[in-house]
Amino acid sequence: MSYGVAAALQAAIYQRLVAALPDVPVFDAPPVGGGSGSFVLIGPEEALDSSDKTGEGALHRVQISVISDAAGFLTAKEIAVRVSDALTDQALVLARGRVVLTRFVRAVARRLGAGATRRIDLRFDIRVED
Repeated sequence: MSYGVAAALQAAIYQRLVAALPDVPVFDAPPVGGGSGSFVLIGPEEALDSSDKTGEGALHRVQISVISDAAGFLTAKEIAVRVSDALTDQALVLARGRVVLTRFVRAVARRLGAGATRRIDLRFDIRVED
């Protein structure tokens, strides 16, 4: 297994989301104070060995969260659709390694706290070769 592509993968995800969502802030750490409005958070990641006889590789299970204090789920869902399209419409270009598969796995939508904030967690499986 190689974790060598992890930083390049995160940078490519960040750059793709910033380009696809010019009107929505994208963070890789929660904003100070929890943030307000609508934003995207690059969240937890799990990397699993997927090396084979052709070379080193890893399957990265990446979570991207959409958080919004807009009324209802519509705004959060519209942003989540844009996130999904941005990550699955064309392969990410990495500074190191290459993406061989990007697959949407699931989305979970829920209210946070007293219900004024919505959160949609999208999970993607991204297989990379180093």
